[in-house]
Amino acid sequence: MKRAFITGTAGFIGFHLAELLLQEGWEVGGYDGLTDYYDVALKQSRHRILRQHPAFTGTEALLEDEAALRTALTAARPDVVIHLAAQAGVRYSIENPRAYVDANMVGTFNLMEAALAARPAHLLMASTSSVYGANTVLPYAEDHQADWPLSFYAATKKANEAMGHAWAHIHGLPITMFRFFTVYGPWGRPDMALFKFTRAILNGDPIDVYNHGEIWRDFTYVGDLVRGIRLLMDAVPGAALAVEGDSLSPVAPWRIVNIGNSRQERLSDFIDAVEAATARKAIRNLLPMQAGDVPATWADCSLLERLTGYRPATDMREGVARFVQWYRGHYGA
Repeated sequence: MKRAFITGTAGFIGFHLAELLLQEGWEVGGYDGLTDYYDVALKQSRHRILRQHPAFTGTEALLEDEAALRTALTAARPDVVIHLAAQAGVRYSIENPRAYVDANMVGTFNLMEAALAARPAHLLMASTSSVYGANTVLPYAEDHQADWPLSFYAATKKANEAMGHAWAHIHGLPITMFRFFTVYGPWGRPDMALFKFTRAILNGDPIDVYNHGEIWRDFTYVGDLVRGIRLLMDAVPGAALAVEGDSLSPVAPWRIVNIGNSRQERLSDFIDAVEAATARKAIRNLLPMQAGDVPATWADCSLLERLTGYRPATDMREGVARFVQWYRGHYGA
């Protein structure tokens, strides 16, 4: 039986990835701090579902707890480590930047130290499309400029990419970084737009629509995302020849890969999809662009396809409908 260690298993993406691996017959060691950034009950529900699988073991502790992290990772004896736990959120990083230093930088360093001691065959770590920042060349490709972050959240994730490259070079530990693009779907986070929109529309409350709805995003369904991660687990940097357009480092077993839907959708159209799924009209509070945000994202996922043969393709309206169905069932709305 193959073994994986996943940080953030009580979180949105980590939960879905853990479920996928458990369904494939993996043994999964999970690790999550269950912080109160958003509803802890939702995180507990995710972990409760995972604990129904006999092949899942969960540890609840912070990334900053170096001893607990090392103990859990060592006990898992993983073939692969996937680091998804982080302090998320562009806007919250303006209010509380220290939380991002603690979780995303100190915590990631602790994870890399623990992984070095356990020596998995592959370490995969989450980055974000937010690192592209002020870059205006679309669609975003892995070799584009990513040195002008517009939020502190993005700055910490860009630092993680650099930390990972140095670690791979110094220690020869194969590392893949992946950049997510606006992930949504069942069990999503309450601080994200789809959750907020659905809750408000069902309650008859207004929703805040930034830049008057003229924001473009590469919305990525969570099931597509974790399938991309799963396939990248087998694409170990340095284990095979580079593919065309590869981001493989010339001096380290390290690469970075976009995972998105390769399609731009307008925020206004996204809200239309929520209205269709709920059969209700939104009360739209039109606002200017918010600080730290970018007007458009769009992923070039050709490298992901060349490495894995896979390209995410879930239609945004179908994905939104699945989320609304989950939300109604979970909350009785």
